[in-house]
Amino acid sequence: MDLGLFGKTAVVTGGTAGIGLATASLLLAEGARVAICGRNAERLASARTELEEAHGSGNLVAELADVTNAGTMNAFAHRVARSFGTLDLLVNNAGEGRLSKFADTTDEAWRAELEQKFFGQIHTLRAFIPLLRMSGAPAIVGVNSLLALQPEPHMVCTSAARAGVQSLLKSMAGELAPQIRVNTIVLGVIESGQWHRRFETMGKPGQSRDDWLVEQAKPRHIPLARFGKPEEVARAVAFLGSPAASYITGATLEISGGVSRFI
Repeated sequence: MDLGLFGKTAVVTGGTAGIGLATASLLLAEGARVAICGRNAERLASARTELEEAHGSGNLVAELADVTNAGTMNAFAHRVARSFGTLDLLVNNAGEGRLSKFADTTDEAWRAELEQKFFGQIHTLRAFIPLLRMSGAPAIVGVNSLLALQPEPHMVCTSAARAGVQSLLKSMAGELAPQIRVNTIVLGVIESGQWHRRFETMGKPGQSRDDWLVEQAKPRHIPLARFGKPEEVARAVAFLGSPAASYITGATLEISGGVSRFI
């Protein structure tokens, strides 16, 4: 199926590794023009090199920017406008989790987590909505966690913040309709650099990384018996953000291997 992404322009925040990098690569392969950002210069340079080697440099912009900093996100939006002129798809992907229970989460940790999760969305939306309004079929895809709908006590702070982000994006779907579509995906455990680094220290002698990851998935009782892969998430993002999903807005797609317990 042709998703209709050829010649479109996309922005992917947190595009230097994992899901963001896989999404940027898939969108470039579909013929889209892609701008990525990240806050670590070394990882940004590595991601740029990887994407350029695979897809060439003509359709790629890579900018150092922090989603929690309004100034850098506005500068990133201006760079995208200068380079591509318009924007068709915004993928709000940047973010990470915090391990903590309520009793050991300080006020500073709460503020830091809420700042990252909420203002990472708010600054990015404010910066790019004007460009999206210039598109004939604009879309936003928010990458969120299953914690937003199924909180875990060992991640109480992140769970609460993720739930707030889910509510925010649902509200935006109504406010920006009918011009801009807004959808979200909520993720279970996805393979990442963090898991690969854990394998280096925790894997058994002679054990492959794939076998070790399957072993780690067992106690989590995932029906599909494994962790997800970044490219599997990327395919869902590409679909929801494409003209092929033109009648879908305000929706949430779970990508968790079936681990959720709610109906």
